[in-house]
Amino acid sequence: MPATDVEVVLAPAKVTLSLRITGVRPDGLHLIDAEMVTVSLVDELAISSGDGLEVVGATGLDVPVDDDNLVLRALRLVGRRAHVRLTKRIPAGAGLGGGSADAAAILRWAGVDDPVAAAGLGADVAFCVAGGRARVTGIGEVLEPLPFLERTLTLLTPPLACATPAVYRAWDELGGPRAEGPNDLEPAALAVEPELARWRDRLGDATGATPVLAGSGSTWFVAGAFPEAGIVVRTLPAGLVSAPSGP
Repeated sequence: MPATDVEVVLAPAKVTLSLRITGVRPDGLHLIDAEMVTVSLVDELAISSGDGLEVVGATGLDVPVDDDNLVLRALRLVGRRAHVRLTKRIPAGAGLGGGSADAAAILRWAGVDDPVAAAGLGADVAFCVAGGRARVTGIGEVLEPLPFLERTLTLLTPPLACATPAVYRAWDELGGPRAEGPNDLEPAALAVEPELARWRDRLGDATGATPVLAGSGSTWFVAGAFPEAGIVVRTLPAGLVSAPSGP
């Protein structure tokens, strides 16, 4: 593209509504059976000619700008060069697939929709490429699209973060527990970050609902609109993205 051209690509977050871990492969990767939905909280990638990555507005865990960043890994995967200015609105380490969404945005920009290749970058990347609502199995590369359901979720993202590898490692160390609720990673995330329990209870007290952990955490969510308790986001069908509806 000409040096002055900038293409803006949106990267919607995902919420994992349910997550069962069904096994562990010999290479250590975990097999899952999950339901994921795209939501209206988005990062923004401004892609132009050149090289390099600039990250703006990141919160939560540190977002690296070295070769480990999923945006740069996705560019290498598709064999493309570009300068990317990444404006973060999805907190890092919140269990909302922010890094995966950013990588998926690069794959879509490059016209790559191979779920196996996408899953090689991360378990959530293949879903983030497709978006919408789907049952996700395997290591994240098997997608079964599900009918779109209009719904509202209230998310509470605490001022702490959970590293996904640490949570899966804790799940292994705990003997692979099956959670009472819909997310098998919840006991492991609470073991890694016990302070999560206080924020779970805060959201439950404010809404009268039972919070569910989003992915590996740290976000908790409940169904319904409770603006005073967090950010309200709306699930979206594949290919449609709206602006964030919260701060």
